[in-house]
Amino acid sequence: MKEKQLLRDVNIEPTSAAIAEGLGLASDAYAIFLEKLKEHDVELTWRYYNDGKAWLGKGQYKWETIRGTPKETTALWLSIWEGFFKVTVYIPEKYRVEALNLSLSDDMNEMIMAAKQMGKLKFFPLVFDLYSNKMFDELLTIIDFRKVLK
Repeated sequence: MKEKQLLRDVNIEPTSAAIAEGLGLASDAYAIFLEKLKEHDVELTWRYYNDGKAWLGKGQYKWETIRGTPKETTALWLSIWEGFFKVTVYIPEKYRVEALNLSLSDDMNEMIMAAKQMGKLKFFPLVFDLYSNKMFDELLTIIDFRKVLK
């Protein structure tokens, strides 16, 4: 079965009802994931991106410097698919070894080692297809790691 990305109409905003309908059984996991993001100080905002012709959730970590200057970094990108949601975390290539030193499963370390750098961009993507909350702990470890990278 071919995976189908949802929320592709610029005129239909990603409401809770539209997301829940598209996710089906994964909607409970999605609701839990949103709560976990709040606990990890990541704010998700939705925007339509013309280059991909879809609504994407941008998870940002915001903080203030010692002098009070507001700063933010993108911790993740989220998209809605038929029956699941996809979370992508872009890790700077220069931190690949540090990512491998996190307390993660062998499968997750293999995913980090196998991830290909994105062309000229100095990042590699970690993509999670989430149907349940099974991978949340490791994903949140990676998100917390990404939040502190500059």
